[in-house]
Amino acid sequence: MSSAVWIGTLAALCSMASFAPQAWKIIRTRDTRALSRRMYILTVAGFALWTTYGALIREWPLIGSNLVCFCLSGFILVMKLREGRDG
Repeated sequence: MSSAVWIGTLAALCSMASFAPQAWKIIRTRDTRALSRRMYILTVAGFALWTTYGALIREWPLIGSNLVCFCLSGFILVMKLREGRDG
């Protein structure tokens, strides 16, 4: 495997893993008060665009990693948008 593939793989794993702790904490506590709504809107939009870009150039590693990040950050955004509606 080339060094570029290794670096890309590590970057994808770091990106995907970065959202997991936050998502798990929200599942456990249902608390999103400290999160920025605007930041997650931009993050979800960015991952949607990266996934679309990956699909357009047919690069499955780019599609897969960004789709996972899109889903995790999308979940966090949905929970943030629901804040205050449940109580």
